[in-house]
Amino acid sequence: MPKRSRLQDFPLEVRPRGKPRSRWLYQQIRAAILDGRLGAGMRLPSSRDLAGQYDLARGTVVDAFNRLSAEGYVSSKVGAGTFVSSSVPDQKVLRSRNSIAHARRRSPAFSARGRQMTETCFPLQPTARVGVPFRAYQPDLHAFPLALWTRIAARRHRLARRELLGIGDPRGYKPLREAVAAYLGSARGVVCDADQIFIVSSVQQALDLAARLLLDRNDPVWIEDPGYPGARLLLESAGAKLMPVPVDAHGIDVAAGRRLCLAARLAYVTPAHQVPLGSRLSLERRLALLDWACRQGVRYDGAPIVALKSLDSRDAVLFAGSFSKMLFPGLRLAYLVLPAGLVDGFMAARSLVDRFPAVFDQVVLCDFISEGHFARHLRAMRELYGSRLMTLREATRGCLLRSTTGALPPPRRNAASKCGRCRSTSSNTGFRMDSFSASQLSMSQPSSWESIGLPPH
Repeated sequence: MPKRSRLQDFPLEVRPRGKPRSRWLYQQIRAAILDGRLGAGMRLPSSRDLAGQYDLARGTVVDAFNRLSAEGYVSSKVGAGTFVSSSVPDQKVLRSRNSIAHARRRSPAFSARGRQMTETCFPLQPTARVGVPFRAYQPDLHAFPLALWTRIAARRHRLARRELLGIGDPRGYKPLREAVAAYLGSARGVVCDADQIFIVSSVQQALDLAARLLLDRNDPVWIEDPGYPGARLLLESAGAKLMPVPVDAHGIDVAAGRRLCLAARLAYVTPAHQVPLGSRLSLERRLALLDWACRQGVRYDGAPIVALKSLDSRDAVLFAGSFSKMLFPGLRLAYLVLPAGLVDGFMAARSLVDRFPAVFDQVVLCDFISEGHFARHLRAMRELYGSRLMTLREATRGCLLRSTTGALPPPRRNAASKCGRCRSTSSNTGFRMDSFSASQLSMSQPSSWESIGLPPH
């Protein structure tokens, strides 16, 4: 049985002059129960502690407790203490909740930017479902070596040094940054120094930092169309003027981007596995994009297989990747590789936003990488996902998946809508067909693309 919550301190409003102490204390505790500050089963301070905290006679506190108990707000047990009742009268709670709702209606309004930021493509409630097929951006959590991770975490917490308890580097834990630099050099072909790497909570946070520091309001930004909704919404909230650049089987069309807006300030691309179509940016277009970026100054790069950053000889690319997507979403760790000339400015800005990232998960991840577990896990997951891709391609043969990479073909109007086989499979297995409309910016593209998605919640 979980232990009941216990209050260590109990803040009360100042007693109005002339109001009896017992009545004041009773009303304060009752109000805290009704508005939810004191939840069901929560233990109140003892009469002795509460009397000492507010310089009250103990009898005054006992009188208030007795009245609350008589009205059903609290219950007492000898030797255990006084607890908030689990059966507070409904009508009293309802009246209190109505008053809270009225107060919320009188709350300050959001700014224009704030209203934009309330539009999100991400779920606002946590999900306990694990192992749901075709969940975008989430690895197979059943395949993660949780017992191994737990042992590393337990060892690190048991042997933690006091230096880890102090103020950290805005860039993150240095041994982890060194491990990430080694990983990027061997697996992605990216040559960078640990000082250029920032550990962030997500690629989304990396993009947020980049948008704040590199964009002014109405600056034009290339973005893939269709593309990642999270990037689109964040860039819009930063005041960017989005330039939708079409995507085909070879990735973002750089020539079309040049015709659309040659002087864009920044480009957001996912070159190795385009979201949502899955195509890879061809070498020809990678070089064309880098040539454009070097002339313009900077661009942003989502995590690829062979990193576009590895071709960047003139330091014009910001490169980000997520460990949360490779390992498990609850980890909330990612990296951002910066051009050397931006490091000091990003460090100063990071210190203003959230000072520095939490240390202990970084330490555990560092050991997970340095001891070789990360590389082994990625190899195992590539084999697992490869076999599943083959199964999916076989099941959808002649419908959606035509390439060996799993990329969707160039869009065809109403293609999926006419595919009864895919719709039948979706219906029989409980999966729904999700529209790509959330990923589209330009209405000139077909709006009826669909792909296999999640079962209804």
